[in-house]
Amino acid sequence: MIFLISVPLNQSYISDPKFNHYYKMEEDVPDRKKWEDMDIDILVKIFQTFDIFELTSGIARVCSTWRYAACDPLLWGTLDLSMLKSNFIKIPLEPYVYVDERSDKTLTRVLKISLNLSRGNISTLIFHFNLYVRDDQLTYIAERCPKLKRLVLPAWNRIKRTVICKAINMWQDLESLTMPSIANPPCIMEEISNNCKNFSELKIMGPCDMFFAHTLASCLPNLKVLSLRCSMLFKDALLIILDGLKHLEVLNISHCIIIEVPPPPAPRKVLKELDESIIEKASRIREFVTCMDDLCVMCRRTRLDEGFLRWYKYEEGIWKEDEVRSLAI
Repeated sequence: MIFLISVPLNQSYISDPKFNHYYKMEEDVPDRKKWEDMDIDILVKIFQTFDIFELTSGIARVCSTWRYAACDPLLWGTLDLSMLKSNFIKIPLEPYVYVDERSDKTLTRVLKISLNLSRGNISTLIFHFNLYVRDDQLTYIAERCPKLKRLVLPAWNRIKRTVICKAINMWQDLESLTMPSIANPPCIMEEISNNCKNFSELKIMGPCDMFFAHTLASCLPNLKVLSLRCSMLFKDALLIILDGLKHLEVLNISHCIIIEVPPPPAPRKVLKELDESIIEKASRIREFVTCMDDLCVMCRRTRLDEGFLRWYKYEEGIWKEDEVRSLAI
């Protein structure tokens, strides 16, 4: 198919690899079509092949028809920013990272264009584990994504506790969250418990200790899916989870280092296999996912990184994986 169009350019031909066509622009073609005459459904289909950088590169400014197509809800159910990373260096004091100004400006620009075009239709929002969001950026997102159901936000270094709590308060439809391990989880979990009545899935990318386990059991007793993969997990914390989360249907502890802490002066030890107390309590769960294989690459990496996986050392995108399909990206 050849689209015959009329645009104010001096060139004779223009090539666009996304459309895979040459648009002939000769003045003597009597039945040439204009940009705004293109079928909207076809435009939407084409735009669905674009990544976030292409969608925000200016296609909505071509003409009113293209802007209408660029705002179609089919394009904005998921805002995937997992290809966008901050340029940062680690520092010894809070927030423990310094992000350069250009990275912040790029993220702000992409967010403003995306959230303007999406018109509040985003239900899934995905950030890279090395994308460090500021307070004002998260607030902007929360105000313009009222229908958010799934949030993947592995890095919280630059976000104040009050800001993330305020955002969660706005996301009353939130059902799934991927988050880092944090030092003071009760405020976040209480906010979810009080405001997100349909919340059912949680993935923690980092160690899970007794305090975190107690918080989950007390604040999210109706949780159905939990993934703690590739992290340090204390045996007592696991038992608290198995006892306290009565409605849990899926639990993923694959590639975890499971630590047992006996009474002093005995030293802590790493379990080589799950003991009977864990297996018995987990038997009621519909899907209990484990892997403690010495030959498993991910198990070896978790041990090498002492239960706090340094994802940047490994294949790009491997952090997105999860044995639980609904939590994989």
